[in-house]
Amino acid sequence: MATKRKIENAPNPDGAKTIRGLDLPTYDGAGLRIGIVSARWNSVVCESLVAGAVEALKSCNVTDITMEYVAGSYEIPQAAQVLLQSGKFDGLICIGCLIKGGTMHFEYISEAVTQGIMRLNLDYKLPVIYGILGCLNEEQAKERAGVDGAGHNSGKDWGITVVESCLLTKKYQKVLGS
Repeated sequence: MATKRKIENAPNPDGAKTIRGLDLPTYDGAGLRIGIVSARWNSVVCESLVAGAVEALKSCNVTDITMEYVAGSYEIPQAAQVLLQSGKFDGLICIGCLIKGGTMHFEYISEAVTQGIMRLNLDYKLPVIYGILGCLNEEQAKERAGVDGAGHNSGKDWGITVVESCLLTKKYQKVLGS
């Protein structure tokens, strides 16, 4: 296992084991090609999550980062599919924020986006990280995105996760000869 890292405002900033959240090991993602597809809806939250993901990717020596933006979370799976079809990426992070309102819209969009992203993982056999916050209110969303220094920026976790997942995928692709 890789050595532990210290990331400011992480669930385990001292590198100790966590009960909730991720232990954040250090990975070398040099040479990985990572795409990020982010929604513009709830932009304050999504921009913070993207910044956290990019910070984490750079801390893992990832320099080939492509950003694409779509209107909302519902559009993310299709945009991610286009990026995957290009064959130019080792992994993707899908970033969006859904905040529950007074109608069923939240449930419909959440389910569709979740299923779409899972399908991409299985169909393309490449890591497609689920970075969609599903929150009950704006305060929860801001806290989970580290907006204004409060809470923890989950984008950092997703940046580390995509590198870890890409390295695992590459390791076994070599073994399987694919």
